[in-house]
Amino acid sequence: MPKGCNPEAYNIEVVVFDVLGTMVDEPGGLRAAMCNAVPAYDEVAVDQLVTLWREHVEHEQQHIGGRGRAYANSEVIDREAAERVAGQAGLTDPAAIELLATASQRLKPWDDAPAGLARLAQRFPVLGLTHASRSTLLRLNAYAGLRWHQALSAEDAKAYKPAPEVYQLALDAAGCPPDRVLMVAAHAWDLRGAQAMGMRTAYVQRPGGDPPQQTDSFDWQSDSLDELAAVLTAA
Repeated sequence: MPKGCNPEAYNIEVVVFDVLGTMVDEPGGLRAAMCNAVPAYDEVAVDQLVTLWREHVEHEQQHIGGRGRAYANSEVIDREAAERVAGQAGLTDPAAIELLATASQRLKPWDDAPAGLARLAQRFPVLGLTHASRSTLLRLNAYAGLRWHQALSAEDAKAYKPAPEVYQLALDAAGCPPDRVLMVAAHAWDLRGAQAMGMRTAYVQRPGGDPPQQTDSFDWQSDSLDELAAVLTAA
């Protein structure tokens, strides 16, 4: 579906947002946390620590998805990642490691996120749907100033996207057919998971996101949340 098409043609009733990376700058926030923890490190070394962190989180989430590990929430996995980073960097200060482990609670919103979310909330019920644990989500929403009608954690499904049961949390909350629920994300893999559940999809470009492939066909593609909000509220 090309940019600018009327959302009423799809009878969109509820808009669901991924949070980490889509609404808040997760890569930048992690990088800032690493810089604070090891200020002597240069940019290349910090990026290596961020990569180490993200690879651990992704591996463990996939391991859980493949039933190779029992479910552990994002706080547990983030703490494991922080300890791996600390070991790599030779960091031993418990307070500094604690700040790293809780970095996901203090991620800044993208510049267009609060206003775009508020604009859409005037037209649609808006839901957050995230890998962040319930307690992390609570603190992250407060820190970033994100105001949802409802915020849902994958912890409630004891799974991670793209597991169907995570999207089902949003569909159950929406209380309408999947094809009237729009999933917004900066990660094509996330939107593919939503499509598999029958949801409509909107890709928003973000630095460090997962861009669509030629084989992807999402209902909307936008360069910013401002642009998407303008289209969805135009009718």
